[in-house]
Amino acid sequence: MKLKRTFRLPPDVIDQLAEFASRKRVGQPDIVEAALRSFMSPDNSEQLEAALSRRLDRIDRHIDALDQQAEITTEALALFVRFWLTANPPLPDSALAAAQAQGKERYEGFVEALARRLEGRSRLGDLLK
Repeated sequence: MKLKRTFRLPPDVIDQLAEFASRKRVGQPDIVEAALRSFMSPDNSEQLEAALSRRLDRIDRHIDALDQQAEITTEALALFVRFWLTANPPLPDSALAAAQAQGKERYEGFVEALARRLEGRSRLGDLLK
């Protein structure tokens, strides 16, 4: 048994309801009933909260993985710099200009190799996963 109720709605909502009912080939009262049931359902907010919680958990795991990769990268760089500074003695003044020129050339080669590596598919970070 269904009871009859009268509601006042803005003209634009009435138009949207009529257009939606026509498009879905469903009666307007059925749409209003389904909308009211959905709006008053306590499960709706719980489902939304659960979905949001799952998304936040996934984002949190992704951020943790990024943090770990950044820490590994930082430690590797620090270890390399320490080793390099320990293993390479300072140069005499007579060889300084030649060493700087060679260092500049090597650095430019490094930047080019890095650019090629970043353009490619394989990355060292992929190996660490």
